Amino acid sequence: MASGFSAWLRSPAAREYFFSTHFWGPVANWGLPLAAIADLKKDEEVISGSMTTALACYSTVFSRFAWRVQPRNYLLLACHLTNATAQLVQLGRFSNYHYFGGKEKKLGVPAPQVASA
Repeated sequence: MASGFSAWLRSPAAREYFFSTHFWGPVANWGLPLAAIADLKKDEEVISGSMTTALACYSTVFSRFAWRVQPRNYLLLACHLTNATAQLVQLGRFSNYHYFGGKEKKLGVPAPQVASA
């Protein structure tokens, strides 16, 4: 297996792949999921709900593109699936903080009681 991969690395096909946008586009795109993963440690107060939603949608759409393009771009697919997952986790953190009592719990303030009818 390793010798087959080594032979491929020395082949013109490998050079063609590594000098193409099919390789460098996803490599450049990995900045988005890496930043999203790093942001998972940040305070929920600084999460932008609209930007997180936009990035989750963007990566979901382009995951489909990476799957449908021929030849399939697995590196781009992995990049966008990673980013979509990280953005959806961030969106969950945002929603919990702003809409489901996370802010009150963090500040130690009792959640408002909903009056029953």
